[in-house]
This record gives sequence, C-alpha cells and structure tokens, in this order.
Amino acid sequence: MEQLIAARFLSGMGGGGIFTMAAITTSDMYNLRTRGFIQSIGGIFYGLGMGLGGPIGGFITDWLGWRWAFLIQVPFFVLSFLLVTLNLQYTIEGSGKTAKDIIKRIDYGGIITLMGTVASLLLFLSARYNEDHPVSVSFSLSSSSSHLTLSPVTYVKWADPYVYTPLALTFLFLLAFFLIEAYLAIEPILPIYLLSHRVPVLVGTSSALVAVCNLSVSYHFPMFFQTVMGTSASVAGLHLLPNSVCISTGSIFAGWMMKRYGAYKLLNMVFGCLPFIAAATMATMNQHSGVFKQWIAIMPLGFGNAVVLQTMYIALVANIPASQMAVGTGFSQLLRGLGQVGGLAVSSALFQSVLKRELSERIRGDEAQEIIFKIRHASSTIHALPPPLQQAARDAFAVALRSVFILAAMASLLAYLARIPIPDKNLEEEVEDKQGARECSIVTAPKR
Repeated sequence: MEQLIAARFLSGMGGGGIFTMAAITTSDMYNLRTRGFIQSIGGIFYGLGMGLGGPIGGFITDWLGWRWAFLIQVPFFVLSFLLVTLNLQYTIEGSGKTAKDIIKRIDYGGIITLMGTVASLLLFLSARYNEDHPVSVSFSLSSSSSHLTLSPVTYVKWADPYVYTPLALTFLFLLAFFLIEAYLAIEPILPIYLLSHRVPVLVGTSSALVAVCNLSVSYHFPMFFQTVMGTSASVAGLHLLPNSVCISTGSIFAGWMMKRYGAYKLLNMVFGCLPFIAAATMATMNQHSGVFKQWIAIMPLGFGNAVVLQTMYIALVANIPASQMAVGTGFSQLLRGLGQVGGLAVSSALFQSVLKRELSERIRGDEAQEIIFKIRHASSTIHALPPPLQQAARDAFAVALRSVFILAAMASLLAYLARIPIPDKNLEEEVEDKQGARECSIVTAPKR
C-alpha cells in the first residue's frame, strides 16, 4: 500500500503538470476566440481516455489481474512522450533567465505547506470516518490449525489524537501557506492578489466544485453496479463509457459554439444545469432501476461539465491580462486539483459513514460485526453471503451511494450559482495589461 501511495503521488505530480502546461501552451499559441475550439479537441481525447480507461481497466483486472491494469499504461506513456517531443517545437522568446535562476524562484515553501494542508486533511478524514482501529486482537487455536480473529471494530472519536492532531495540523499548514504566499514567495503558486479579483475566484470556485462532483460520481458510480446490481468490474466500468462520449461531444460543441458566436455566458447558463440533473437522477437509482436509466443517467453529467470547463477556462483568460495568463491558469488548475482531492476524500468519508450505519441497522446477531467488517473491506464478500444477508448488504450500499450522489448534486448546484455573476465578454476584444501587452497573441506556427 505504501508503494501504491507513493506511485499515485508521482503520477499526480506529473499529470497535474502536464494538464496545466497543455492549457498554457494552447493559450499562448492561439487567439482568444480559437482557444476554446482547440481546447475542445483536447477534451475529445480526454473524454475518450476517461471513458475507455474504466471498462478496459476492469476487463484487464478480471482477465489478467490488477497489476496488468497498471502495466498496460506504460506503452501509452512512452507514445505520448515521443509524440510531444517530436512534434511540439514551441518556445517562448528570450526571458533572460537561466535554469538556475528559475529553480531559485520556485515556491518551495508554498508547495510544502500546501501538501501538508492536503495531507493533514486527508489523514483527518481517513482517521475519523474511513479507517477502523481494532480495539483488541484475540487468537483462537484448534488441534489442526490456528487462526487470527479480529474483535469488533469501532471508530475513533473526536478526542482521539489520531483525529484532532491532523485536524490541527491542517489549519496550521493552511495559515503558513497563506503567509508564505503573501509575504515570502517570489513566484507564489497561489498569488494572493488574484483572490481580490472576482472572476478568477468565481472560476476557481466553480472548477473546484465541478471536480468534487466529477470525482464523487466517477469513483462511486461503477461501485453501484458492482455492489447493488452485482455486476463484474469490467461491466461496472463500462457504465462510465456514455459519460466519456458526452465529455467529448460536450467539449467539441462548446468549442465550436464559442468560435462561431464569440461568447460563452449563455452557453454556460443553459448547459451548466445538466450535471445537477444527472446527479439528482443517479440519487434515485436502486436495484430495480431499468436498463435505460442505468445507462442514460450519467450522460448529462459528462456533457454539461465539459461545456462548463471549456467556457470557464475561456472566461478566465478573457478577463485577465496576457502577462497573468499562466498564473491565472495555474490558479484555476490548483483549485480544481484541490476539489478533486477534497471531493474524493469527503465523498468517501460520507460513503463509509453511511454504509457503516446502514449495515449495523440491517445485519444483527452474534457474527454481525465480523460480517460487517468483511463487507466494508471487500465488497466482493457480498456475493458469498446467504440471500437474506446479501440483500441487506445491497440495500445498505444503495443508501450509502445515494448520499454520495446527493453530495455531487449539491456541489454541482453550488458551482452553477458561483458562475452566475461571471460576466460575458466578446471574444474579439483584447484586454491590455499595465505594460500595454495584448491579452492574446496569435501565433500561426510554432517558433523554432
């Protein structure tokens, strides 16, 4: 598990950097009206990757095992690296800074304190809601063999140091982060002055809440089919495919509309309500939901959020000067990343809390705690239970997952409300910064 966590840490660093640099490079190479369309082309492949990854990963896991679901990605990483290295020959005209000067300007303090904030928050949520701490361990010996049996497991309480210590560290790291960003960092990863500008704050807030909705659904929606409907991992992952198709179509639709009409506000307001409708519909699903509802419920989520992400990125760069474009993009991506981490952590904590309560109410008897422990730590255990207990477990999972989908719906609704005050802007206009730089520069070919 420690190795898996370290690997996820490294992949998150790389993925976050690539995602942000792709957006910055695209913004620097194309004018404002064309950016949305170019970004939407990237959104097509992003959506296809998101959708195909689930069913393909599930199929490989069922067929060859979970290790191959990771190993199969390596050739794609190599191919991606080669394509970018060989085809992207774009450079920014002389900045006058050496690599050593740039390294000195990196906001190491901000990075460390931000990581400390996020890590402490996750530890708090994990200790308070997700992790079980055995109160005792007992051994039962027989003449032929010996086995270890865990006694009933209980949650840690608020007074437990496993809970209040990381919670206190969260606030301390967060305070240190803002102090460093405000007074010490040469190139802060979260420029404090952006917090005084309405549009970057509203766009960042929307991005964070959209990420909460997306991660809550994409992680728990396949679980609904594995636990409540009793399908295999590959079939459960396949239910994410309609979402990916809609992400692709929503991205290209938003890009084409912005390029054609040069505006984004109406587009966002009309289609931005679709994720709320999708999450609310998923909250009504149960074991007896029809096939049509099972496959269609998630589709508005992908289409609506694709439109939102495309239009909000254009809204951000349309309302800040060119000299701040990279900083503004990083700011938005930072809040989006925090929304992804926080959304998954909060939704998982909510899921585990409700699941434990529901299982405790439905499963009783001498061996109830042991059965609940097994179900919560390996959902595949459900299929081996007697029919009455199996149904009780499925009902408990249904209620717990419903709470997650309600959380996703609320996050989507709050994101929609945050976007309402964002003004529309004619994408033909150009914004001058204090030095008179143009808001966007048209580059017809990469500089070599």
